[in-house]
Amino acid sequence: MPAEPSVRDVLQAAVEAVDGSERPGQVQMAEAVASALESGQHLLVQAGTGTGKSLGYLVPSLLHKKRVVVATATLNLQHQLVERDIPALKAAAREVLDQVPRHAVVKGRANYACLHRVREGAPDEQGVLIDVPEGSLGAEVVALREWAEEQAAGSHTGDKESAPAHNDRAWRQVSVNHRECLGATRCDYALECFAERAREQAHEADVVVTNHALLAIDAIDGVPMLPEYDAVVVDEAHELTARVTQAATSELDSMTVSRAARRAQSHVKGREADDLTEAGDVLAEVLSFTLDGRLDEVPDDLAEALGGVRDAARACFTALAPPKGQQQEEPDPARQQARAFVDDVRLIAERMATKIETDVLWRSDGRNGPQLHIAPVDVSAALREKLFGEKTVVLTSATLTLGGGFGPVAASVGLTGAPEEWTGLDVGSPFDYGRQGILYVAKHLPPPGRDGLGPAHLDEIAELVEAAGGRTLGLFSSRRAAEAAAEATRERLPDLDIWCQGDAQLSELARRFAEKPSTCLFGTLSLWQGVDLPGETCQLVIIDRIPFPRPDDPLMSARQRLVEKRGGNGFMTVAASHAALLLAQGAGRLIRRSEDKGVVAVLDSRIATARYGSFLASSLPPMWRTVDPGLVRSALRRLDGRPAEVS
Repeated sequence: MPAEPSVRDVLQAAVEAVDGSERPGQVQMAEAVASALESGQHLLVQAGTGTGKSLGYLVPSLLHKKRVVVATATLNLQHQLVERDIPALKAAAREVLDQVPRHAVVKGRANYACLHRVREGAPDEQGVLIDVPEGSLGAEVVALREWAEEQAAGSHTGDKESAPAHNDRAWRQVSVNHRECLGATRCDYALECFAERAREQAHEADVVVTNHALLAIDAIDGVPMLPEYDAVVVDEAHELTARVTQAATSELDSMTVSRAARRAQSHVKGREADDLTEAGDVLAEVLSFTLDGRLDEVPDDLAEALGGVRDAARACFTALAPPKGQQQEEPDPARQQARAFVDDVRLIAERMATKIETDVLWRSDGRNGPQLHIAPVDVSAALREKLFGEKTVVLTSATLTLGGGFGPVAASVGLTGAPEEWTGLDVGSPFDYGRQGILYVAKHLPPPGRDGLGPAHLDEIAELVEAAGGRTLGLFSSRRAAEAAAEATRERLPDLDIWCQGDAQLSELARRFAEKPSTCLFGTLSLWQGVDLPGETCQLVIIDRIPFPRPDDPLMSARQRLVEKRGGNGFMTVAASHAALLLAQGAGRLIRRSEDKGVVAVLDSRIATARYGSFLASSLPPMWRTVDPGLVRSALRRLDGRPAEVS
């Protein structure tokens, strides 16, 4: 009987099917993941850009004898896995395996069209949508309904990502969340249901691809969203705590309360819906006098208003129950969905009114007026108990070592320093950072102030951009700084195209930037992560300042205070680690392939002068480092094909 093919055998076949070349570190990663899945020991793997880490964990996951869940942070990576990497891997596996493993994708129910809502209508629609102007909300809803029927007829996925262009409001007219869903046993269209089909496929699959939020809801909240699984691979793992926190964050404002009351109005006979509306009005009035920012204690008037919303929502929820004797009859979708909406309001108001020490509550000015937010301060204990305590977990990312080690990320997800609990592995990068890139810290500049970029910083930006001949991605800590830098650089270098985030859609700006090498693109946080612009179009990355969280950020400041209360260093654990991660992500925009060359210029002198600077610097790729501005300008001119600067 022939021996089963090894991880290396299948990986080699898969690599040949995808791009034809095995990459340094890829085999080491695949064998380490296979060992972790077999032994049950948690593994943290840092795999630099270009390593091919997707195949590095997919191969051992598909070969594992029990089901493995793969969780990503972004839809882009999920799409890459499902549309490119897994099909190529399965095609390669047919050459060496007797049985090809199966895979499935699971998303939250609201990501799929709901055929009951499409065919029976949404309870908040106003009349039948016919002959509506092209481009209006009604036209989008009609197009989505037609698309959903085509998807059902063709046994397709009904996934939001494949739907015609639409806004969120239109999508809500053809979808439901898990609380609004009638349930498979009570819905006339259950056999055709896109979400149910996805879950059925997941129960038959060997590998299930999902996202961080759904993984958190399933593992931490205990809401069954995924089939039973043995292990989980978390890609983009540097985002895990942020995504888990986001999934556990709730918002409440008076408009949400009023909308819930309107949904309930036609289904209750008493004053319950009116009472809920009035409770929302009281909340609006109290919030109008509440200051922005973190609320360490819930003020008496706000606690009373939240209690009023909670009590009114509870009474309304009770009044929305089906009349006696009708519970087993055909369900009323509008009533059930109104009841779910009202109960959401009740649960959020109750959580806010009884704020516990492990939650942080804050007020902000939202699009619809004052809004309250509540989030867990620290999710590490929940991750440790509900995920790492129950399953084997592999965490992987291009940026998992902060300050030169895995400790900060391990601690953030609840792993201790016990050597038998987890293993850290850095498989390196296929890039020669020391030869391909220069890290320049502008030590001669004054530390950045609260008033934004000063004249010296604006002059430095213009001089660097001129030396590079454009070809610059500018990463700024605020929209104001990006706009100021763009305006000043345009004045100094009128022959270059300088685009700023907000001038057009980000996808359009990225296209313009890639098409013309001499173009510059300046922007904020969404450009720091996930933007892939290889080649000569990006030979200079400018970072204006260390991206520490704002001192008044409610969540970050609460986390910092909690660490200090427990005897730790809040600044290093929270603020410095946050900044180190973003710096690593931002610097990673420069070298995307083995031919790329260029400079990362950090205009914040504190990296070279402050005590925490070495921690931040050791989190960055190992580029050749300098503080000499003349040397850097000369290097940029040579890259642009011009003579070096004469001093």
